[in-house]
Amino acid sequence: MTPARRFVIEADGGSRGNPGPAGYGAVVIDPVTGETLAEAAEYIGVATNNVAEYRGLIAGLRAAKALVPEAGADGGPQVHVRMDSKLVVEQMSGRWKIKHPDMKPLAAEAARILPASAVTYEWIPRERNKHADRLANEAMDAGKRGRQWEPSSSTAALDRPAAATPQTADTQTTETAQASAATPQASGATPQVGWGAAPDLGAPATFLLLRHGETALTPQKRFSGSGGTDPELSAAGREQAAHAADAFAARGTVQEIVSSPLLRCRETAGAVAARLSLEVRIEEGLRETDFGAWEGLTFGEVRERHRADLDAWLASAKAAPTGGGESFAEVARRVAAARDRLTARYAGRTVLVVTHVTPIKTLVRLALGAPPESLFRMELSAASLSTVAYYADGNASLRLLNDTSHLR
Repeated sequence: MTPARRFVIEADGGSRGNPGPAGYGAVVIDPVTGETLAEAAEYIGVATNNVAEYRGLIAGLRAAKALVPEAGADGGPQVHVRMDSKLVVEQMSGRWKIKHPDMKPLAAEAARILPASAVTYEWIPRERNKHADRLANEAMDAGKRGRQWEPSSSTAALDRPAAATPQTADTQTTETAQASAATPQASGATPQVGWGAAPDLGAPATFLLLRHGETALTPQKRFSGSGGTDPELSAAGREQAAHAADAFAARGTVQEIVSSPLLRCRETAGAVAARLSLEVRIEEGLRETDFGAWEGLTFGEVRERHRADLDAWLASAKAAPTGGGESFAEVARRVAAARDRLTARYAGRTVLVVTHVTPIKTLVRLALGAPPESLFRMELSAASLSTVAYYADGNASLRLLNDTSHLR
């Protein structure tokens, strides 16, 4: 049986006067990639804040259901709702009674859209609900002008970080992500309060994310994925792998080694494994992106030959490289599945994970709950080390990013 699709809904409503001119906004998000899948907003005339917030919830639930119209009740979507309305969250969760006559029919309508077992609710502070809040305000602004909200006029996307210059598998930008915080994985888990995981969760599964050493394509900054040739390490790359092996031997913390199936990773992992007397396990989900017809080309060459496809790829995580390559959204689903398998297998252990630029950036992005465009804002040098810890409650902590001290 195909597993039910999972979505996150963020919804909000507002009233300028309470009661007064009111509107709602809702956004449906892919919890794995962070993509916006659907938006809804509407001016609803004179109403209270609570009515507008319920209307936003209803619109979000309907939008999520519409994304899988072929599924019946049992095969419908699994939805995690996030709202800054304590009233709606607590009433729909069944913890507060619904007493107001205006709320009862709205709550009943929301409850009928999807089975209760398919929907969970989480309260979030207003500053974490900016996208839906902007949509609601756009709807009220449109109503003030005697119009209804239109998607083409929306600027809600401004509340997400802007895209930057791309970083492909073997190309780098000069911007380095400066982030280190304990945040939930993109599974809808409730965020941890404080700076790290609670002490009673036990030892995390700690992934030491080692990018493979250089190949001949690396210094030339050419697209090097999984859809073309499978280059071996260069002399410089083999030296980098040896330095990494020395560093891990000195630390003495690595208990398991997992590698992408591609040769450059297997060679890097093999150098460390030989030094530590460990076996290398292969995880297919850790392979690099398939860059299709772009394999072996520089960014400039791709721009000359496939400008339209490149522009689409830079603008959307759903766009794939020319010639049947993988989109970043597809890679994120694959990498997230591999992450889940490995965290279950290696709970409480320290694992050296030897892989590529896109899988490492994706694991970091998902750990931080960052949007897809954050992939273009991280730098990962050849044979660099990043570290993410995964706790039993589903939270992840980014501990290190792009460390190359072991190479000096």
